[in-house]
Amino acid sequence: MTVERSLRLTAGVFVLLSLALGYWVSPYWYLFTAFVGLNLLQSGFTNWCPAMAIFRRLGLPDAGSAPKKSGGSSQAALQH
Repeated sequence: MTVERSLRLTAGVFVLLSLALGYWVSPYWYLFTAFVGLNLLQSGFTNWCPAMAIFRRLGLPDAGSAPKKSGGSSQAALQH
């Protein structure tokens, strides 16, 4: 799991959770949805997000430095 993938998963969970809370609890929860969206927007321009710093402190690697998984390669299928 990389920092970028964890960030997308966390943002998705927060958006869905805040939409559900806004529907069933209070419309004010939609402000949290807007906050997540604005944070993702600024992250797209600056490549920085507070959650990224937290995930890096937890020891998650960045996408460029993550080890590649090798599984089901088409090269292996062609050799047989």
